[in-house]
Amino acid sequence: MVECYKSKKGGINVKITKEQVEHVANLARLNLTEEEKEQMTTDMEVIIEFANRINEINIDNINPTAHIIPINNVFREDTVNPSFSRDELLSNAPNKENGCFSVPRIVE
Repeated sequence: MVECYKSKKGGINVKITKEQVEHVANLARLNLTEEEKEQMTTDMEVIIEFANRINEINIDNINPTAHIIPINNVFREDTVNPSFSRDELLSNAPNKENGCFSVPRIVE
Protein backbone atom coordinates (compact mmCIF):
# COMPACT_ATOMS: atom_id res chain seq x y z
CA MET A 1 0.00 0.00 0.00
CA VAL A 2 1.24 3.49 -0.86
CA GLU A 3 1.59 5.84 2.10
CA CYS A 4 0.13 9.25 1.19
CA TYR A 5 -0.09 12.39 3.28
CA LYS A 6 -0.88 16.06 2.67
CA SER A 7 2.08 18.38 2.37
CA LYS A 8 2.18 21.84 3.92
CA LYS A 9 1.66 23.36 0.47
CA GLY A 10 -1.53 21.37 -0.09
CA GLY A 11 -0.10 18.78 -2.48
CA ILE A 12 -0.09 15.07 -1.83
CA ASN A 13 3.20 13.48 -0.93
CA VAL A 14 3.81 9.81 -1.54
CA LYS A 15 6.31 7.78 0.43
CA ILE A 16 7.77 4.99 -1.72
CA THR A 17 9.01 1.98 0.20
CA LYS A 18 11.66 -0.51 -0.75
CA GLU A 19 8.98 -3.21 -0.74
CA GLN A 20 7.03 -1.31 -3.39
CA VAL A 21 10.14 -1.03 -5.53
CA GLU A 22 10.69 -4.77 -5.12
CA HIS A 23 7.08 -5.42 -6.16
CA VAL A 24 7.35 -3.25 -9.29
CA ALA A 25 10.71 -4.83 -10.14
CA ASN A 26 9.14 -8.27 -9.79
CA LEU A 27 6.26 -7.30 -12.10
CA ALA A 28 8.80 -6.06 -14.65
CA ARG A 29 10.88 -9.22 -14.15
CA LEU A 30 13.90 -7.19 -13.06
CA ASN A 31 16.53 -8.48 -10.66
CA LEU A 32 17.75 -5.48 -8.68
CA THR A 33 20.59 -5.41 -6.21
CA GLU A 34 20.01 -3.90 -2.76
CA GLU A 35 21.90 -0.80 -3.89
CA GLU A 36 19.70 -0.48 -7.00
CA LYS A 37 16.55 -0.88 -4.88
CA GLU A 38 17.65 1.94 -2.59
CA GLN A 39 18.52 4.12 -5.58
CA MET A 40 15.18 3.39 -7.29
CA THR A 41 13.30 4.23 -4.09
CA THR A 42 15.04 7.60 -3.94
CA ASP A 43 14.61 8.23 -7.67
CA MET A 44 10.87 7.47 -7.58
CA GLU A 45 10.35 9.85 -4.67
CA VAL A 46 12.22 12.59 -6.56
CA ILE A 47 10.03 12.00 -9.64
CA ILE A 48 6.84 12.16 -7.57
CA GLU A 49 8.04 15.32 -5.82
CA PHE A 50 8.73 16.88 -9.24
CA ALA A 51 5.20 15.98 -10.38
CA ASN A 52 3.82 17.58 -7.20
CA ARG A 53 5.79 20.76 -7.91
CA ILE A 54 4.32 20.89 -11.41
CA ASN A 55 0.81 20.41 -9.97
CA GLU A 56 1.37 23.40 -7.65
CA ILE A 57 1.83 25.79 -10.58
CA ASN A 58 -1.04 28.27 -10.86
CA ILE A 59 -2.45 27.90 -14.37
CA ASP A 60 -5.79 29.66 -13.82
CA ASN A 61 -5.02 32.50 -16.25
CA ILE A 62 -3.24 30.41 -18.87
CA ASN A 63 -5.10 29.33 -21.99
CA PRO A 64 -4.63 25.72 -23.06
CA THR A 65 -2.47 25.36 -26.14
CA ALA A 66 -1.69 22.55 -28.52
CA HIS A 67 1.14 24.49 -30.14
CA ILE A 68 3.29 27.32 -28.81
CA ILE A 69 3.04 29.38 -32.00
CA PRO A 70 -0.18 30.01 -33.92
CA ILE A 71 -0.06 27.92 -37.09
CA ASN A 72 -2.66 26.59 -39.47
CA ASN A 73 -2.50 23.55 -41.68
CA VAL A 74 -1.84 24.45 -45.28
CA PHE A 75 -3.60 22.14 -47.68
CA ARG A 76 -2.98 21.89 -51.39
CA GLU A 77 -5.39 20.78 -54.03
CA ASP A 78 -5.23 17.03 -54.55
CA THR A 79 -4.60 16.65 -58.27
CA VAL A 80 -3.53 13.74 -60.42
CA ASN A 81 -0.22 14.39 -62.19
CA PRO A 82 1.67 12.34 -64.75
CA SER A 83 3.94 9.74 -63.20
CA PHE A 84 6.58 7.24 -64.25
CA SER A 85 5.57 3.94 -65.76
CA ARG A 86 6.52 0.66 -64.11
CA ASP A 87 9.10 -0.03 -66.82
CA GLU A 88 10.71 3.39 -66.32
CA LEU A 89 10.97 2.83 -62.58
CA LEU A 90 12.41 -0.66 -62.94
CA SER A 91 14.88 0.35 -65.68
CA ASN A 92 17.59 1.25 -63.13
CA ALA A 93 16.87 -1.54 -60.66
CA PRO A 94 19.83 -3.90 -60.20
CA ASN A 95 17.47 -6.89 -59.78
CA LYS A 96 13.86 -7.26 -60.81
CA GLU A 97 11.45 -10.17 -60.95
CA ASN A 98 7.89 -10.36 -62.30
CA GLY A 99 7.67 -6.57 -62.66
CA CYS A 100 8.83 -5.92 -59.08
CA PHE A 101 12.04 -4.93 -57.34
CA SER A 102 13.97 -7.98 -56.16
CA VAL A 103 15.92 -7.52 -52.94
CA PRO A 104 17.91 -9.93 -50.77
CA ARG A 105 15.96 -11.73 -48.04
CA ILE A 106 16.66 -10.19 -44.64
CA VAL A 107 14.27 -12.23 -42.49
CA GLU A 108 14.52 -16.00 -42.26
